[in-house]
Amino acid sequence: MRVLLVEDERPLGQAVQEHIAAAGHAVDWMQTLADADVALRTVDYGLVLLDLHLPDGSGLDLLAALRRRGDQRPVIILTARDQIRDRIAGLNAGADDYLVKPFDLDELQARVAAVARRYAGNPNPVFRIGDVALDLAHRQAWRDGTVAELTAREWAVLERLLQRPNAVVPKAQIEEALYPFGAEIESNTVEVHVSNLRRKLGPEVIRTKRGLGYQIGGGAA
Repeated sequence: MRVLLVEDERPLGQAVQEHIAAAGHAVDWMQTLADADVALRTVDYGLVLLDLHLPDGSGLDLLAALRRRGDQRPVIILTARDQIRDRIAGLNAGADDYLVKPFDLDELQARVAAVARRYAGNPNPVFRIGDVALDLAHRQAWRDGTVAELTAREWAVLERLLQRPNAVVPKAQIEEALYPFGAEIESNTVEVHVSNLRRKLGPEVIRTKRGLGYQIGGGAA
């Protein structure tokens, strides 16, 4: 999943970026509202992590502007404001969750996953494809009852495909979920991850549609 982090505190921003990236997500980190707005108009982010107090204004203004123009992508507010009225204001502006600083990075990661699942319409999903079971909530996979160990990047590929089960997802959209701005995209990265997933889960789980992309849970290739 491609994540936009809007945070001007450098130590916190770096810690959040590294922690979310370690889970296999691509994270773009912006430190002003202006830069965040440009990024939001450019990239189809799956989630926004939004600080409220920024050098050029309030994160609530950006959130309100998003909702006014019909942008419903999920937003988690990250802020030091811990008053009930502040939480109410954030939720009323259209936030999906609200986390008060200082917070535990593992809790943040859990909330990121939970919000993403809700937006995908699967609050507690376990996908089954033949003899394979994929538990996205806990990032656990089994093949014929045996645990399959997947890397964070492999989970990221699966999650991107499972956002649209049975549909063909272009390679470029999978790459967008794996790489933030400025990262060098290796031409065969997606192919390598897909090959590893087929080896671990079976060749029938992910199908290649030549010239179009990849499909999970589809019919005959």
